[in-house]
Parts: sequence; structure tokens; C-alpha cells
Amino acid sequence: CFSLILIVLLLYCFLPIRTQFVLLGIDRAPQGTMAGRSDTNMIVSVDPLFPTVKILSIPRDLWVPIPGFGENRINAAHFFAEAQQPGTGPQKTLETINVNFGMNLHYYVRINLEGLPGLIDAMGGISLNLPENMAGYPAGIYLLNGEQALAFVRSRSDGDDFFRIRQGQLFITAFVRQLLTPTAWSRLPQIMAALPLAADTNLPLWQFPRLLIALWRASYSGVESYTIDRSLVIPTITSEGAQILLPNWDLILPYTKEKF
Repeated sequence: CFSLILIVLLLYCFLPIRTQFVLLGIDRAPQGTMAGRSDTNMIVSVDPLFPTVKILSIPRDLWVPIPGFGENRINAAHFFAEAQQPGTGPQKTLETINVNFGMNLHYYVRINLEGLPGLIDAMGGISLNLPENMAGYPAGIYLLNGEQALAFVRSRSDGDDFFRIRQGQLFITAFVRQLLTPTAWSRLPQIMAALPLAADTNLPLWQFPRLLIALWRASYSGVESYTIDRSLVIPTITSEGAQILLPNWDLILPYTKEKF
């Protein structure tokens, strides 16, 4: 019986079935709502066996067709749907990504940046190892509290949105590593109390243990980070004066198919 239980646990934790979801960061929504734009849009792919964790960041200014709403920046998909019917923003973002990128994503994790400081403080802060100057900090190692972490995530002081994407990828990797340290485990009651104000998801509960184990392993072995970068888009200005990024689908679709 013990051997059978051990085999089942190993299969559960390491079965090479890939899980993919969209990570959304929602900021500056009207109080009491989630009707904000998704300024962070990342596709996360997790293969627990190896483990392989890949992150694909999509620029918020990417100009795409949004089903039911016409063409706009991709970060507007969440806002349009959420403002029309609360609770539908993540699904509209998933639909928009699936239609444009030829994917079949079903899951999301949505982070409310207004609730992020409470979660970071509940974790005891977050340790960032900056390889270069970012958000007003010189390269080095820093322990940030909740308000400092929020300011870091929001900062645009060092460059354009592509630089901010690198900041976001670094922050997410550090966040996962911090969340899964023994120090954070001792603060589990505070974390669980702060979590509902900071995040929600439609990932099934049975996925969480195997994903957390894979993310913990990958946070040390390395997360593969990719971006729809400058070489794949055409910066332009709309007739209304808005700065947007036109996608070069002939380059983007082969790139995303190869990586994801």
C-alpha cells in the first residue's frame, strides 16, 4: 500500500502534462471593482517533470482585434468586458489571446495590484536581486516591503514598456521564490488572509500542489523568459495620437508556436 501511494504521489507531482495559464496584473481600477486594464499579460507554461517553466510577456500596447469590441490595445480586453459585466474580464482576455495567437488557454491568475502591498507584507517582504539599475534602484540585492514592491512594479522611470516587461518577469520569479521559502511558510495564516484581496484564479485546486512544486524547483533551476519584443512589432501612432504596437503576425505566430 505504501508503494502504491508513493507511485501515485510521484505521478501526480511529476506527470509530464503541461499546464498553461495567463497571468494578468490589473491596476488602477475604480474602488470596489476590477474594471481596470491588464497592464501585465503573461502566458505561463509549466511542465512539472523537468521542470520547465516558460513565461511569454505580451506588450500591453499590442494592437489586436478584441472579439465583440473591435480593435484596440490588448490590455483593454479585460477593461471592456469587466466594465460591461463584472467577472468576465479574464475570460475576454483569454479569448482575445486565443483568437490572435492561435492558442487554447483556459486558465488565468489575476493579480489586483492594489492588494499587492498587503500580500508582500504578509510574506515578510520580497527579496530582489537586480542585475542592472531598475525602478530607481542601482544593481544589487534589496528587501522591499509592500509599498516599495508596488512602486517597483509600477515604475516606468528606466525606459519603455519592453524594459518594464523585464522588470515584471524578474519580480514574478522573485515572488514565487519568496512565497515558497520556509520563512514564508511560517507566515501562512497572514498570507492566506491577504491572498483574496490580491489575487483570484480559475485554476482547479488539484493543480496547485504540483504547480507550486514545479515553480519552486524552476525558480532555482531557471525560468525561461520570452517577450513579444521590438523585432516582432511596428511602433506607430493612431489618428487620435495614441502610441501603439502593430503586430507582425508573420513573425509572431511562428515564434510563439516554437516556444509554446
